[in-house]
Amino acid sequence: MGPGTKASLLWGAIGALAFLALAQGYNLLGPGGITAGAMVGVAAAVGAVAAAATYLVEGVL
Repeated sequence: MGPGTKASLLWGAIGALAFLALAQGYNLLGPGGITAGAMVGVAAAVGAVAAAATYLVEGVL
């Protein structure tokens, strides 16, 4: 695995974990109502989009 691919996957993981932290804070401090399955599903989507965007933009920046 090349360094660019590894960096993209790590940024995807960071994005997914950041979303999970924000969603958990919303559940604790706000009205709540977000199920664990929904949080995991959206976090997976956020991670995939973050990884793909990082991979595509890496050469531009």
